[in-house]
Amino acid sequence: MRAVIWFLLLFAVAVVAAATLGTNDGLVTIYWGTYRLDASLNLFLLAVAGTCFALVSTIQAVNSLTGLPQRAHEWRVARRDRVAQAALRDALAQYFGGRYSRAQSAAQRALAIQVDTPDLAQDNEFTVLGHLLAAGSAHRLQDRAKRDEQLKRALDLARTSYAARSAEEGASLLAAEWALDDRDAARALDLLADLPPGVSRRTHALRLKLQATRLGQRPQEALKTARLLAKHQGFSKIAATGLLRSLASESLATAHDIDQLRRIWLQFDGADRRDPVVAAGAATRAAALGAAEEGRAWLRPFWDRLGELSSDDRAAVAQGLIAALPGIGPEWLHRLEAAAQSFPREPAIAHAVGSALAERGLWGKARQLLESVTEDARLSVNDRRRACLSLARLAEQEGDSERAVRCYEAAARLG
Repeated sequence: MRAVIWFLLLFAVAVVAAATLGTNDGLVTIYWGTYRLDASLNLFLLAVAGTCFALVSTIQAVNSLTGLPQRAHEWRVARRDRVAQAALRDALAQYFGGRYSRAQSAAQRALAIQVDTPDLAQDNEFTVLGHLLAAGSAHRLQDRAKRDEQLKRALDLARTSYAARSAEEGASLLAAEWALDDRDAARALDLLADLPPGVSRRTHALRLKLQATRLGQRPQEALKTARLLAKHQGFSKIAATGLLRSLASESLATAHDIDQLRRIWLQFDGADRRDPVVAAGAATRAAALGAAEEGRAWLRPFWDRLGELSSDDRAAVAQGLIAALPGIGPEWLHRLEAAAQSFPREPAIAHAVGSALAERGLWGKARQLLESVTEDARLSVNDRRRACLSLARLAEQEGDSERAVRCYEAAARLG
């Protein structure tokens, strides 16, 4: 097809030349001193075109000859660049393949080629990536001195080169991850704090911060970070719920007095305070610190809407109320009776209501409920043992020593 097109173009040129030059009767006269040269216009035009073509060809030939060393230099640089790129790709492949010694050697080879080639020295992004691969391989080989040296070179170069700024973010995240592997939570948090705001909100950065705060025993910060990760869908819904509850429990466990516990509770996110499991943990901790009444106040909103909770959440609220029973007032009696009537088949509710009635001295109703749960396998062994002990104390208060002994024996059999 291309040959046909060239043939048609040549045919068109021939037709135009024949039509233009065939009837050209012009004459060109050239005077040089005493000499005179007459030539037809057609011959003059052909001579001018040929001369121009010869001049252009001569200039190109001279340029090609004089530029031969430069082209040879560029070819050698391009060849060394391809070799360096191949070495860097080999280092990356070896790194992902778990051959860290070979990966480190390949990365060092790529960097050495770049150092020996001045024309490649300006490729800072290549240099940073080579240092990061070498540092990562050294980290896997537990060579912390070489790792820190290579990482420092990468960070210093990335901070002074605009082209390598994206590699700086990766280097900082890698440094934080390696600090966590070294169990150095303080250094990891410092590195993450130095990240730009946009980078620090990325999912990977938040995951690293969560690990660092948990390692550094900072449950409050860990809870806030986990909340951000949950909003970014960094966990599944079930995993996020379990993690947030666990971190909230760790935060509550750090309280050493009721004032500190109150501050922690108020610092919780609204979603955490609306979680019945978290509220039950807070009530339990408040009771342990001698503030059972305040713990019951945190549980009251959930107890008033038990029907809206799942069975597991109702069991958690019931456990929290059992822990916060000392000093329970008569205003709870109607709530307790309503709960017992609404959920007669849930042993956790029966245990809580029975324990509360026993605390208020209503032994008859309390005994009936507690006896119904001592043999219920749905309750944990600890709860059943606590129910037996409550029945034993009721029997002692009534003066029935024989029944008290039987209850103590039942509690002992439960371990």
